[in-house]
Amino acid sequence: MTTLAIDIGGTKLAAALVTDDLLLCDRRELPTPASKTADALNTALEALVRPLCMRAKRVAIASTGIIREGNLIAINPQNLGGLMHFPLVKTLREITGLPTLAINDAQAAAWAEYQAMMADKVSDMAFITVSTGVGGGVVSNGTLLTGAGGLAGHLGHSLADPDGPLCGCGRVGCVEAIASGRGIAAAATDDLCGLDAKSIFTFAAQGHPQARLLIQHSAQTLARMIADLKALTDCQCVVVGGSIGLADGYLPLVRDYLAQEPAIYQVPLCAAHYRHDAGLLGAALWGKERSHDNR
Repeated sequence: MTTLAIDIGGTKLAAALVTDDLLLCDRRELPTPASKTADALNTALEALVRPLCMRAKRVAIASTGIIREGNLIAINPQNLGGLMHFPLVKTLREITGLPTLAINDAQAAAWAEYQAMMADKVSDMAFITVSTGVGGGVVSNGTLLTGAGGLAGHLGHSLADPDGPLCGCGRVGCVEAIASGRGIAAAATDDLCGLDAKSIFTFAAQGHPQARLLIQHSAQTLARMIADLKALTDCQCVVVGGSIGLADGYLPLVRDYLAQEPAIYQVPLCAAHYRHDAGLLGAALWGKERSHDNR
């Protein structure tokens, strides 16, 4: 059975058809609307999925934010152009006419990455995405933790620096406010002021001192969060994805900083097996399993 998988992120919207054996085809992308209005996201989603929905039997959505009773609730509205709330499942069900479910994007990616490493007899792992924001998903004893209210795994909103910048969630000094693409860009000054994270990475690769420091600060913040995560979950490995997490040279930096932590808090790190498609594939897997459960 073919699933129409949709991934809603802070920078882009992606959709693809995914078969039950995880073959992905007809992948499409659009920029995420930078608008506080639900109409803008509704219009973009309709344009994205209309060409695909006739060939699918169900819809599975992986989205940034908290997914609660089918609704997208933004923990950091800045990551969705200021949009606070969106009736995700209802909207896609009306557009496609298909059975629809939704899950947080990092939780979905964690589930896909866990399936990819089951042959290694891993039962406890975590996935971290570093992109527009910082998100996460945790698998404990072979079970994906979503939480009663959908909040489980929102690792980017753990505390990194009590004197740090204000995060869009309302807290001060969250990991996301420092380590994410938005956080890196917000901290840039002088000739880097106003540049996005991608441009800052380009400058860092050219040896620009401030750009290198910004990337290093992000990597160090993430490494400290991973040490905390090891203490909380005793995970066997941590998988890193997202546009920042998969950027050239970033993961080795995180490894170097993690190696400075006491040995008990260290954990193997690896890059996402499914790269930028982990959310799409994880949503499809989740949708397939839930449809079997409901038979």
